[in-house]
This record gives sequence, C-alpha cells and structure tokens, in this order.
Amino acid sequence: MRTFGIIGFPLSHSFSQRYFTQKFEQEGVVDAVFKNYAIKDIDELENVLATEPDLQGLAVTIPYKKAVLPFLNTTTEAVQQTGACNCIRIKDKALIGYNTDVIGFEESFKIHLQPHHTKALVLGSGGAAAAVEYVLQKMNIEYFIVSRRALPEKNIIDYKAVDEALLHQYNIIINCTPLGTYPEVNEAPALPYQLLTPQHYLFDLVYNPPLTKFLALGQAQGAIIQNGYDMLTIQAEHNWRIWNE
Repeated sequence: MRTFGIIGFPLSHSFSQRYFTQKFEQEGVVDAVFKNYAIKDIDELENVLATEPDLQGLAVTIPYKKAVLPFLNTTTEAVQQTGACNCIRIKDKALIGYNTDVIGFEESFKIHLQPHHTKALVLGSGGAAAAVEYVLQKMNIEYFIVSRRALPEKNIIDYKAVDEALLHQYNIIINCTPLGTYPEVNEAPALPYQLLTPQHYLFDLVYNPPLTKFLALGQAQGAIIQNGYDMLTIQAEHNWRIWNE
C-alpha cells in the first residue's frame, strides 16, 4: 500500500489527512493511505522513515517547515530561496524537498488582488511567512514583516509601528501566525482594526474557523477578506502531483 502522510505537531486538527482520505474515496484511489505523524521533535522523522517502508510522500507543517531542511537530499529553488519546505517526495530512499505553499499562496492571493494593492504587512516570520515573502518579491509588492520585536536590518517592524500613516500605504495585511486558529477563536493579531478601510485586503493563512477574528474585524471595516482554505487545497493538489510524478 502506497503510504503518504504529514509531519507536524500537534496534528489534532490537521487538514491534510481528512482532505486526502476524502480525495482517495471520491477518486477511487484504492492503493494509497494517508497518515498523521505527530512527532514532538524533528529527529523523530528518522524513525518514521525507518518504520514506513512504503512511504512515498510527506506534507510538512508547523513547526517543521524550516527544521526539516537538514534531512533533505535535494531541494527546489523555492525551498532554497524561502528556507522552508512543506512537501517531500521520497524516491529510492532520497528525500526531495519542495515548497508548494508558494504556489498555493500565489494562486489564492491573486483572486482578490486589486491594482491599488501594492504594499503589504506580513504578520509573523515562520516557514509559511517565508513562502509569502517569496511570492511578494516575485510580484514586486513592497512589504514589512511585523513581529513582536523590531529588527530594522531584517525589514521587521513591531506591532506598535502599525499606525494610521503606515496602514494608509500598506493596505495588504497577511496573517502568517496561528492566532485565531480553532479552538482559540477569540485571538487575533494586535492591530488597530478601527483604522482599516474598504481599500484594505486581509488574507489569513488560517482556515479553521473560516472566518477568524482577524478577518471578521477587517470585514466589519469593509475590507476585502480571504482565508487560507483555497491556499491549502491548491498546495495539497500540487503535493499529490509531485508524489505521483
């Protein structure tokens, strides 16, 4: 039985296993199974590989998109540029790393992008944020990373710097943090939401719940909003294509 799976921790609310199990049922894929590998440390990946001889592909999620890199034998240009991997193909015991978050974000982000959306604030600095940065650079969209601590030399500002003047120029806000993810649905990044306008575009990589507090607060100000579900389904389908090449 061909085996595929996802590594991360925790995986109690993982999208991938549910998505692929349903996909296999709907498309009549009878020779494959998708498993959750909730590993508490990235070093446990070696045990997964040793005990799953039929493993052909892995999705990688929080918190291992960067930590997995030393385990890879080959990587694509997108992985090299972002320093993050969310998809592994296993062929002849070699691990080949891909970043399909890049494709998923770009294709879903473009759906609501307007000509006046030219500058962005990226909330968070993890592996998912790296994919977002990669796409923004490709699209020539100027951006700041927003984090709890400012590091000007790395283009990082803190949340206190997000004021009316900044929001007037930077009218795309992309949440790459897990804030607001179920069950912590009352959490949201610390932003002055009352300053948002219909000119703003809020994109949340979180998909559960579909309307996070971050998006709801933006929607209340008339902003365009988009959650992370389309991004996830697009990257999942690209993962499947890669695993079956």
